[in-house]
Amino acid sequence: MRSLFRFKHHNISTYNHNEAFHYSKSNLGYSFRSIVTSCRAVLLPRFGGADVLELRDNVRVPDLKPNDVLVRTRAVSVNPLDTRMRAGYGRSLFESLLPLILGRDVSGEVEAVGHSVQTLTVGQEVFGALHPTAVRGTYADYAILSEDQLTQKPANISHVEASAIPFAALTAWRALKSTARITKGQRVLVVGGGGAVGYSAVQLAVAAGCSVSATCESESIDRLLAAGAEQALDYTSEDLEVTLKGQYNAVLDTIGIHQTERLGINLLKRGGHYMTLQGESASLADRYGLAIGLPTATAILLKKKMQYKSSHGIEYWWTYMRTDAEGLHEIHRLIKAGKLKVPVQKTFPITQVREAHDAKDKRIIPGKVVLEFD
Repeated sequence: MRSLFRFKHHNISTYNHNEAFHYSKSNLGYSFRSIVTSCRAVLLPRFGGADVLELRDNVRVPDLKPNDVLVRTRAVSVNPLDTRMRAGYGRSLFESLLPLILGRDVSGEVEAVGHSVQTLTVGQEVFGALHPTAVRGTYADYAILSEDQLTQKPANISHVEASAIPFAALTAWRALKSTARITKGQRVLVVGGGGAVGYSAVQLAVAAGCSVSATCESESIDRLLAAGAEQALDYTSEDLEVTLKGQYNAVLDTIGIHQTERLGINLLKRGGHYMTLQGESASLADRYGLAIGLPTATAILLKKKMQYKSSHGIEYWWTYMRTDAEGLHEIHRLIKAGKLKVPVQKTFPITQVREAHDAKDKRIIPGKVVLEFD
């Protein structure tokens, strides 16, 4: 195994068939200790229910690329994308790459760094998230992320708390800051504010100085109001188009059904942005194959963009999470200031990953679930 690790003043390449080395600095200079080249990981050998997940020993840890960081995993969260991918969502892209390792969020310690890494060092506590299309996820004792996918973990939260935040918050950041470019004084509506992405979006918009309204289930109303939303409305018992006063500069729709799309479009000001998390690219590619599904999805998106631009004067978007170093650093700052969090409802040891996925599938646990590593 060939791994690249960076010294303060030197680049070094170390080769050993059985073990890799990383450095630490002490009063006596630099010292080395070995780390395993394989580890436990949860593999997805085929698509299906929670029972298809396999926790295996001796899963290879790949070589580090120059900008890679090896993270000793302490906690990972279970995102809706994880359970959907396990069930077959994205099979047009991932089926030929099985077995996969699921997981996008991670919190842990830096175990080793590639020789080009500049901002992180061995021993630091970090958290971050992989891109949605990553094949080797974070359900493993050792996760590999690029430098721009990680930042230091704030000291005021635990690894469990940290692991629940980055994927959801970066999804919200992409929509509100990169796409809609919200600014102080604007009005933002979050449809589905009770979930991790919606709750993150409310907090990000409030921190940006926006006036925020949200729809949610009744049990989330108090939490959203406490987070700074001016309105938090039960979507099951309100005439929302009447109750939601005025018009909005940006609508983030985390539900993405016909009724919520119509609501969001009708409540936007001209020049506003409607963003839904429920784009159809992956589902159409799964149904018809990549060659037909992706062009079909593009045609549908362009048609909707032109339709709503003409009829309502608004911008229509399918929005997805992407890794964003600027966004991650702002998320770190807000967490440190006590302005951003995602509550964790239940934790499971990684050995109970099937039980965790099963609980999410059956909606036994509606809130955030985190997997802990010993």
